[in-house]
Amino acid sequence: MQAAWLLGALVVPQLLGFGHGARGAEREWEGGWGGAQEEEREREALMLKHLQEALGLPAGRGDENPAGTVEGKEDWEMEEDQGEEEEEEATPTPSSSPSPSPTPEDIVTYILGRLAGLDAGLHQLHVRLHALDTRVVELTQGLRQLRNAAGDTRDAVQALQEAQGRAEREHGRLEGCLKGLRLGHKCFLLSRDFETQAAAQARCTARGGSLAQPADRQQMEALTRYLRAALAPYNWPVWLGVHDRRAEGLYLFENGQRVSFFAWHRAPRPELGAQPSASPHPLSPDQPNGGTLENCVAQASDDGSWWDHDCQRRLYYVCEFPF
Repeated sequence: MQAAWLLGALVVPQLLGFGHGARGAEREWEGGWGGAQEEEREREALMLKHLQEALGLPAGRGDENPAGTVEGKEDWEMEEDQGEEEEEEATPTPSSSPSPSPTPEDIVTYILGRLAGLDAGLHQLHVRLHALDTRVVELTQGLRQLRNAAGDTRDAVQALQEAQGRAEREHGRLEGCLKGLRLGHKCFLLSRDFETQAAAQARCTARGGSLAQPADRQQMEALTRYLRAALAPYNWPVWLGVHDRRAEGLYLFENGQRVSFFAWHRAPRPELGAQPSASPHPLSPDQPNGGTLENCVAQASDDGSWWDHDCQRRLYYVCEFPF
């Protein structure tokens, strides 16, 4: 009970002082704040009632003290008056005078301040743009250097490829003359890889030569002996560098020169006194007989005769190299 009395002595005067301060402000602002002060008094009474119920005090406005003695009531009223005076001193009196309107000098000062801020912001942007420009220039120079280096590397790679091609051609030429048939200022080398006529010509060119182009009867007979010895006892057709792709019946070497002699295969003739046959031999007809369908020439390895074939047929081939 003593603790409850002490708590009431400390808290209730503050609440009452708050109420008296509010009533003091009400007297100053009663012209326009009557409704607000009425709501404030109602909240004050409700808070005091709840506090008295929580402390177990008798209901009332504060006329009775918690201890039930005259001394306690006097102390309560003295503390209440002191709290009211302190609240009146602490409560500021609002000024009813309106705020002064800005002068032209104030407006100019404000505008100048905003302009100064914008100028500072623009300066910062210029500094950053300059840094970006410097970085762009550095990156551009680096990119130019990389492009120059890439160009140099490309040139070096191209030079290496050209050197490799020259080395392969020289190697092929030496191999052709060492392993093949040397005849005058040229060498012949047989390849046992099956290729079309165009692919065979490309492979011979990559090795520094071309498909065989016998220039006369002597070279033709020497090439026949070489192929017969290399492929015996079999008979294989071997690509030569002879074709009539440009015009039917116009046979040219791969270098564009016109062929001056031919060794076409001929069907066997009937024996003396025998009746000649009107139909061609079914296995060995006279050559050339393919027309526009067979435009490339191959040489038989057994007797050296020429046959026309489809250029897409895959056959052995013989390369020719200069010596």
